[in-house]
Amino acid sequence: MVNLSKPTDSLASAVCAGHRAAIGKALSLVEGDSVAASRFCQEITGYTGQATVIGLTGPAGCGKSTLINAAIAHLRRQGLQVAVAAVDPSSTITGGAILGDRLRMTDHAQDAGVFIRSLSSRGHLGGLTRHIHRMVDVFDAAGFDVVMVETVGTGQNEQEITQITDARIVVCTGGQGDDIQALKAGILEIADVLVVNKADLIPAKTTIEQLRSSLALRQSGNRKVPVIATNALSGEGIDEMLTAANTAAQGRNSTRADRRHARIRELLAQSSAELVKGKVLGDESGLITTLCDQIAMGQRSIKDCATDFLHELSS
Repeated sequence: MVNLSKPTDSLASAVCAGHRAAIGKALSLVEGDSVAASRFCQEITGYTGQATVIGLTGPAGCGKSTLINAAIAHLRRQGLQVAVAAVDPSSTITGGAILGDRLRMTDHAQDAGVFIRSLSSRGHLGGLTRHIHRMVDVFDAAGFDVVMVETVGTGQNEQEITQITDARIVVCTGGQGDDIQALKAGILEIADVLVVNKADLIPAKTTIEQLRSSLALRQSGNRKVPVIATNALSGEGIDEMLTAANTAAQGRNSTRADRRHARIRELLAQSSAELVKGKVLGDESGLITTLCDQIAMGQRSIKDCATDFLHELSS
């Protein structure tokens, strides 16, 4: 992407120069909804669009974090700088991240070419966190070649990862029904690469054959999802997995700019919906009360009343 202008904000300039302390500060900033966060994001926009963004998702316990740890080592041997946004489940008490992912990626803690950030989902559906797109942009603007995004791993509502990544890796293990359960949940529909992890502990060959057969019934056209056996501890299959993910990212019909534009449209829709929700909940004019009464008495539908409210906002 062509830089539109040099950042005037000192933090944005430091991030674009790759300063680690600034990157950490920026990630904390963009987790909020402040005016400063919005201004910062605007400042770095012209510096984004260069990184390859790879998403990893799958049922909890399938080994995503250990797999990422192995992938980082492989990418670093190629001279690539890697950032990881690992979304952890939220603590029900503090709302913070449990930080389990960082504990499994300590091999790279002292590597200046690696930046790992654990994030709290804070109850956000989709296996991610609300402002994950902003954090990916921070890493992108900071010059990281590859950004890896790990979801919470609920296995049910993770379609959102398709909006922010160039390629998606779905990780599962066999022998415990995880593969079939994932198919039922529809999580495999988003896969560009399907990984059967912990291949040393399970009958990987049988599981791979079962998954290929199941995928053949669901896939249409020329879209073929490779099924790869991996062992994160030994490094088996890591190169094949990353090569397949990169091929998927490069082979999409839409350009990265097109996908970014589609994501921005989605984000605009989400932000608009949040603003309208705030208007509805905070309305003191009596209009919302009247509309609610009409709905409660069966006089009008919710959709008709919502249309009236939107018309009122635009008038």
